[in-house]
Amino acid sequence: QVQLVESGGGLVQAEGSLRLSCATSGRLLSSYFIGWFRQAPGKEREFVAVIDKANTTIVYAHSVKGRFTISRGNAENAVYLKMNSLKPEDTAVYYCAAGSTFAMSPHQYDYWGQGTQVTVSS
Repeated sequence: QVQLVESGGGLVQAEGSLRLSCATSGRLLSSYFIGWFRQAPGKEREFVAVIDKANTTIVYAHSVKGRFTISRGNAENAVYLKMNSLKPEDTAVYYCAAGSTFAMSPHQYDYWGQGTQVTVSS
């Protein structure tokens, strides 16, 4: 069992930045593919970014490419999502997920955190 914990969300003005963290205890996150997803009220959960185990392959959703950066902090057993140039439409609950495949579908992931709220004001 892998228990994921997200942190770093909050309220920020448009064009601001936040860094989200996804951490776990016990199991190594480097053993899993890690994805970030988000879900706005009334909308389906959508893919944001995914990173492979070797830290060599990364895919971003078109809506965040060039603004968000996913990275691993293996020493901290964590995965980060740095979000720059935030827009009001980025407002959502952000989730990290761990799985055994490199995937952009939430259905491919086995473990999920509880989510962290990101609110971007205009």
